Amino acid sequence: MRLRPRSIRGRDTLVAAVLAFLVFGSIAVGIDLAVRNAVKAGHLQETQIAARRISAAVRDGTLASPIPDDTGGRIVIQVVGPGGNVLDSTPAAAGRPPMSRLWPTRDQRVRDVEECNGWGTGNECMLVEAIRVTTAPDAVVVYAGKSMPGFMTNGLLEALLAAAVLALTTLAAWVTWRVVGRTLRPVEQIRTQLAEISASDLSRRVPQPPGEDEIAQLAQTANATLDRLERAVARQRQFASDASHELRTPIAGLRANLEDAEMHPDDTDLPATITSALRDTDRLESIVTDLLLLARIGTGGTAAQETIDLAELARAEVGRRTFALKIDVELCHGAVVRGVRMQLVRLLGNLLDNAERYADSRIQVEVSAVGDQALLTVVDDGPGIPADQRERVFERFTRLDTARSRGSGGTGLGLAIAREIAQAHSGTLQIEESPQGARFALRLPLL
Repeated sequence: MRLRPRSIRGRDTLVAAVLAFLVFGSIAVGIDLAVRNAVKAGHLQETQIAARRISAAVRDGTLASPIPDDTGGRIVIQVVGPGGNVLDSTPAAAGRPPMSRLWPTRDQRVRDVEECNGWGTGNECMLVEAIRVTTAPDAVVVYAGKSMPGFMTNGLLEALLAAAVLALTTLAAWVTWRVVGRTLRPVEQIRTQLAEISASDLSRRVPQPPGEDEIAQLAQTANATLDRLERAVARQRQFASDASHELRTPIAGLRANLEDAEMHPDDTDLPATITSALRDTDRLESIVTDLLLLARIGTGGTAAQETIDLAELARAEVGRRTFALKIDVELCHGAVVRGVRMQLVRLLGNLLDNAERYADSRIQVEVSAVGDQALLTVVDDGPGIPADQRERVFERFTRLDTARSRGSGGTGLGLAIAREIAQAHSGTLQIEESPQGARFALRLPLL
């Protein structure tokens, strides 16, 4: 059996109620003690003044009989002899027995006591001061008493304080319930929205409350996670779509050549068939490799990232390759970025492959730092790309030169891979205006 509430709202309310009960209970106990001490102190002061006045009058022999009462009966006074006989009293105590059996000794002539023997009328308890007039053996005792308020003797004070504690505890629990419920309402909305999101529809997002508190940050994190999940699923679907579409043609050609060789072995040029099959196999391998790279880009996390000098990376990549054209390199140090080295090498390699494919005579590579960004440009002096076609070249399997066959010029995924890598590194890859040819500009945030 669960003794603890299941919900955070219930647990917070229970904790708040317990704490409120302890705090208000402690305050109530303090108030009760303070009220009792204050009332007793006030009553004791009045009885002490009255008792000392009468005691002095008894010693002086100036006490009138009956004892005058100027308090309207609030303080009753008795003068009692050694045998317990009431010798004199105020009118309110006339004919009444001694209000206390306490008899002060010669060593302790003044005593205070609270009597609850039912002596008073309407109140069961009285605060009594007893004063032994002299130290003589037959000295009389003066009693001065004042009835305690009813709320101090019948438990009314404690009942009122207990009711106040319960009321305040209930109020604290109710306020906590409402406040926590209002605070957790966005969490419930987030939970409901997440429960409705399925793999078939990842475009929905959880509601994001205003502000920058923990719940708003939770919503931001949930939406960011959904963004990454949607992109990952989109890459997976794109991979399946591209693979089924782009692999069908070379596989069909390879199968047709092999089936023809199998059906007509005597009429088949075996070396030519093998060469064609290897060419189709190479293309299949290139397409699969590029598609797998596209599917993996941006999913490696930050563990594989390192600090990279973009100028040194470009110098190494250009020095590693053999170009049939003239290549000009202008590298400025200071363009330091953070990223996955092999992916950035692949990006630059794809840009160089594209430039080398379309350039007439020269290629220019520049690296510099512009503001808070590192800029890498690859420029060729080829025919260029029309402004209305510059975004299309980054689409998968797009070729603007319709005369180029699929057997040459790569898989048609090079620029798409380059842009995906740039975006995975929080950068951009665009085609910018150039006096001649095409100018590809990569911008990445500097460290």
